[in-house]
Formats: sequence, structure tokens, C-alpha cells
Amino acid sequence: MDIYEKLVDIQGRLKAPKNQRNNFGNYNYRSCEDILEAVKPLLTEHKLVLTINDFIENLGAIQHSMGMFIVNATATLSDGEKTISVSAQAGIDVNKKGMDIAQSFGSSSSYARKYALNGLFLIDDTKDSDATNTHGKTAVNASESDLEWLPKSGSKFDNAKAALKSGKVSLVDIRKKYKVSKEVANLLNS
Repeated sequence: MDIYEKLVDIQGRLKAPKNQRNNFGNYNYRSCEDILEAVKPLLTEHKLVLTINDFIENLGAIQHSMGMFIVNATATLSDGEKTISVSAQAGIDVNKKGMDIAQSFGSSSSYARKYALNGLFLIDDTKDSDATNTHGKTAVNASESDLEWLPKSGSKFDNAKAALKSGKVSLVDIRKKYKVSKEVANLLNS
């Protein structure tokens, strides 16, 4: 198996659950560390090395007197002969309230690294607005109409939440078995 076939296998099997919680914004998210922890066993299995490097770039005096800084992060997968790399960038706010300059650079580095890993391993943290926009119409799958609604409490809900939290299934998998309201989806992710 060459490096591209190994990467395809990892992309298909990698489960990096959103284990972090932003209580202020009321949403779950995955960190760079969550992705790295999830991918390590697959890298070992395929005898691949993953490295992440960043460098800081000053774009000049665009917004601040000292310039606009960005961090460029590159995630590189290697089998010792061939490499595959993906890069991502993040701006650095050197005047961010509540952070010293090292924290500001570190936060931007983590963000850029996470998105480089997302690109390499095909992890999507966003919803495509075209995919979720019904343009005023209600679309119902014929097969979906046969499904029962997942209740917001009880053993079915508890089992679905535990399976989701374990990373063994995704919300998409749960929706193959049940209809899931927005309220229940939010409860599952809380």
C-alpha cells in the first residue's frame, strides 16, 4: 500500500469526536490535541510519521503599526520516502484582551494546526449553508418518514448519547435509525 492509499484508509476510519465544550457559545468542538490523539493509532498501524510545523509571517503594517502577523501551520504525513502536506493559516491578534503575547501566538498556532490537520484528514468542522438551507421547503426522505422520533429522555436517548460520546457513532449514524429534532440533537451534543 502506498502513502496515498494509507491516507485514504486513515481518512475513512479516523474518528475524532468533539470532546471539548464551549459553554459560552454553547457548542462542542474538537481541538488539535483531540485529532492527534485519535490519529496516533492509525499512524502506528500504517507506519507513517506526522509532523506539524509553523512559522510566523508579518504581512506588514496593514492593521497595526507593527504589522499584521499570521501563523502558517503545515501538517506533513510521511512514509519515509514520500510526503503529503497541507497548510492552514490563522491571524494573530497581539492585542487580544486577557492574553499575553505568548498566549495569543499559541492560540493562533493551535487554530492553524487544527485546520491543517482537518485538511489532511478530511475533517469538516463546518456546515455547508447550501446543504442545510431548504430554501423555504421542507424536504423529507421517504425512508426517513418510516423512522421513529428519538425521545429527549429515556433509555433510547441515553444509549444514543453514550454511543455518540464514545465516538463509535456520529449524529449522522443516529439519524439513520431515528428522526432527531434540533432540540434532541442539542441535548445529545451537550
